Amino acid sequence: MAGGEQPRAGKAPPPALTPEGMAAEIRAQALELGFHAVGFAPAHLGPEVRERLNAFLAAGMQGEMDWLADRAEQRAHPQVLWPEAVSVIALGLNYGPEEDPLGALAQRDRAAISVYARNKDYHDIVKKRLKALARWMVDRWRGSELKVFVDTAPVAEKPLAQAAGLGWQGKHSNLVSREFGSWLFLGEIYTTLDLAPSGAERDHCGRCTRCLTACPTKAFTGPYRLDARRCISYLTIEHKGPIPEEFRAAMGNRIYGCDDCLAVCPWNKFAQVTQEPGLVPREELTAPRLAELAALDDAAFRALFSGSPIKRIGRDRFVRNVLIAIGNSGEASLRPAAEALRADPSPVVAEAAGWAAARLAEALP
Repeated sequence: MAGGEQPRAGKAPPPALTPEGMAAEIRAQALELGFHAVGFAPAHLGPEVRERLNAFLAAGMQGEMDWLADRAEQRAHPQVLWPEAVSVIALGLNYGPEEDPLGALAQRDRAAISVYARNKDYHDIVKKRLKALARWMVDRWRGSELKVFVDTAPVAEKPLAQAAGLGWQGKHSNLVSREFGSWLFLGEIYTTLDLAPSGAERDHCGRCTRCLTACPTKAFTGPYRLDARRCISYLTIEHKGPIPEEFRAAMGNRIYGCDDCLAVCPWNKFAQVTQEPGLVPREELTAPRLAELAALDDAAFRALFSGSPIKRIGRDRFVRNVLIAIGNSGEASLRPAAEALRADPSPVVAEAAGWAAARLAEALP
């Protein structure tokens, strides 16, 4: 059912329930299944969503993420993706960290990995619960139809979550929740059921600009405007070639994603530490040693990141990121790790290794 998979609908007519009654039942079942936030919205978005997306694409700010442009119309209009959709159920899963996500940035011989990637792939966790809720709904209201999504199709997750009352898109363009701060994974169910809307959440950012000024690479061109080509998350995950040199020093020891704009949000004072076992950080992925990560071959990389979202970028792109962090470390003890990879079969790894070795040679006496 993920990415538009559809459960088989029954033949009996659905029970006569009000839109409010159906929404209340779905909310209760979703919370019982382990979701932390549930909201409902009509299956359409205002023209401002399409306008913002058009401006983003026209400026080329998506970089190599061609999939954003390929199905932009479906992303901006739920009923273009699925004309039968009447309502959207937006669901959130809390992944709030126990410790300050930025704490690892000061440990120069270790790596900083984004909070969301320190354990299991959230897509799998959210998808399993979405499917369970979908099966329950189809059984409860036979004859209804639905589709479930978790970051696998052209779905405007954050605008839909805001329309359903889960939070609002902050000035960094990510969702902010009054109850969970910056730390919600999102999933959606499009359904033919006519459900009572929860009401949209309004913007509570006020005059705050902490997220904008915290960005190490100055990726924000203004409030609510992110140039992905400058974003460390994009550079370490989506970008396939060598990291542009203008951004390397600012990356520090961030080797997969970046939490800076999320972590500094004042609304995190209301955040809750996740109790989801699959989202509690694994010890070996919390500030791991750069030297050990640089030594990973393909088999070791796959073994370490089995079941992790990091696995999808592959060993070469990952080690490239590690070498940038080594070059920024100023640690003489890490120079052999860089030198050992200067002849790596992967051109992107070999280039990063040469840069890191040269940078350490310049920085050290």
